[in-house]
Amino acid sequence: MEKSRSHLIIGVLAASAIGLTACGSSSSASDDAAGFPEKDITFIVQAAAGGGSDLTSRALAAELEKELGVSVVVENRPGASGSTAMQYIADSDTDGYTIGFVPVEISMLGHQGFDIDPANYDFLGQIMLSPGVVSVPADSPYETLEDLIEAGKEKPLNMANSGPGSIWEAAELGLADAAGTQVVPVPFDGGAPAVAAVIGSQVDGAVGGTSETAAAHDAGQVRALAVLHDERHPMLPDVPTASELGYDLQFGGWGGVYAPAGLPDEVLEVLTKAIETSAQSESFVETISKGGALPVYKSPTDFTDFINSEYERFGKLLAK
Repeated sequence: MEKSRSHLIIGVLAASAIGLTACGSSSSASDDAAGFPEKDITFIVQAAAGGGSDLTSRALAAELEKELGVSVVVENRPGASGSTAMQYIADSDTDGYTIGFVPVEISMLGHQGFDIDPANYDFLGQIMLSPGVVSVPADSPYETLEDLIEAGKEKPLNMANSGPGSIWEAAELGLADAAGTQVVPVPFDGGAPAVAAVIGSQVDGAVGGTSETAAAHDAGQVRALAVLHDERHPMLPDVPTASELGYDLQFGGWGGVYAPAGLPDEVLEVLTKAIETSAQSESFVETISKGGALPVYKSPTDFTDFINSEYERFGKLLAK
């Protein structure tokens, strides 16, 4: 009887221990998320250092550090029109410690043979828009967009862009189609190297973001011919829009923040709140505006809906 009673007590204690362990494990997982962040966060950028994506990311990272209380380390992973960085993000742990700058190409690459699907990500908010700008070298004989277009009808134009499958390559092909001219896209790993090629007169021209182009235009290193937006850009007030010149072309490099799909709710809440505050901070807005980008914020829900609509739009456009 005593032996049986001992076994019963041991069994109850064991069961209690298992129950406590299980509760402790669940609580620990929740506590880990609730304590987020407890270490440095890595912020992946899909383009080379010095371009619009990089400058925007570094400005946001500086603000996020203030909000989150940890270091936000920017890491450039250029290549394959941004798909290298996108795949890295998709394959990262869903703990919130790896996030990144998501460019417009997230809506395009899946239609161009890349294994990139917006469904594989959590989108945490849009933070900017950089309208496309057509530019040529400062000493180019082409004074206007029409000059460039007419020259392309005689001989194909070598036009630099931020990589095969990028928004700026699509813009160049869109320009060729709309104007009936000839363009040979010349890919670079990011907008900054593409504009550098224009500065060095290595190409006839380029389509790049205002972030990369406006400063070079103001410095007299390139000549901006047209803005591919529905209104003139405040950094380039004397440069006409393509629509003013008779071409219905609107291409822009929007960007935001994303993470691998499946972030814990607690982590998602912390990150999205920090991103919203940072993206609308006076310092961030001033920094990217000086660089030529337009500050545009969209919530995670609105940004996700926008990306899905863009994915559908580019699917139709790139199928032509």
